[in-house]
Amino acid sequence: MKKLWLSAVAAGVVFAGTCAAASPLSAQDYFEIQQLYARYNIAIDNGDAEGWAATFTPDGAFNTMVGHDALVGFVKMWREKLNGATRKHWNNNLQVTGDSREASAFVYLMLVDFSTKPATILTTGTYTDSLIKTKDGWRFTKRITKADVAPTVPSPPAGTPPK
Repeated sequence: MKKLWLSAVAAGVVFAGTCAAASPLSAQDYFEIQQLYARYNIAIDNGDAEGWAATFTPDGAFNTMVGHDALVGFVKMWREKLNGATRKHWNNNLQVTGDSREASAFVYLMLVDFSTKPATILTTGTYTDSLIKTKDGWRFTKRITKADVAPTVPSPPAGTPPK
């Protein structure tokens, strides 16, 4: 009977060890992820290509750009060809789910051009993100942007007088 009991305990220990899951996201994880979003926006808005790329894993992807060199190249192009020097990113309504090792997130995006007076909202949209906790902290593994599209308003039938 004692052997049977010890076998059952040993099997339970092995089973529990193989089924151990990561712990839920802690308040510290949420804080660190929020700070990752801030570092990301500040780096791109200041033209810090290396700092921006460092918010991703080495093989991280931003839309179709994958890997460190492609990410650095994107920021340089953003600054030089897309007037990135006069634009700033704002994020809001960050929603994060996951555990202590990996997470998914969704956040609203607003891009503002402050070279105009008053400043102009250039676009709004969303980021859908995959994140992983590395030895250096939380990093993006994949970010997908989706621009908001204004709903189409049907044209009035031909011959309809304007209101």
